[in-house]
Amino acid sequence: MQISKSMSDLMSAQVGNELGASNQYVQIATYFDGQALSKLAKFFYQQAEEEREHAMKFVHYLMDVGAPLRIPAIPAPQTEIGTAEKAFEMSLAWEKEVTRQIHAMMDLAVEEKDYASQAFLQWFVTEQVEEVSTMENMLEVVRKAGEKNLLMVEAYLTHNAA
Repeated sequence: MQISKSMSDLMSAQVGNELGASNQYVQIATYFDGQALSKLAKFFYQQAEEEREHAMKFVHYLMDVGAPLRIPAIPAPQTEIGTAEKAFEMSLAWEKEVTRQIHAMMDLAVEEKDYASQAFLQWFVTEQVEEVSTMENMLEVVRKAGEKNLLMVEAYLTHNAA
């Protein structure tokens, strides 16, 4: 194995975290689908797919370095979404938590002088800047529009890349 057991364990846990996020985003997407808000639903279906892709990046990296993969149990997503604002608040909180998790892995990689993992994780560090920014911007748009004007958010998503 080319990485430490500690790094392998963190990365295996991250596979589960990313898959859990994917499931949560599917749940949020269906909330919007159920309200005939197709652009918001599409936004979250895309987020779900992106999280799954992130999980697979970790899977492939672990295989490339000869580390075992131990996917942890993945908790069920929260099913009570309630409002668009709550959906984006949950999403922003999640992206901030993922950022913390990625930084913890990077800290370990630096501490262990694990240059390969540092190079691999740098993509995620950059990606999380984008993810947090996107969720912050979307939360602000939803707050400005208000729950009664979510069609304006749909129009925003039609004309702007979120």
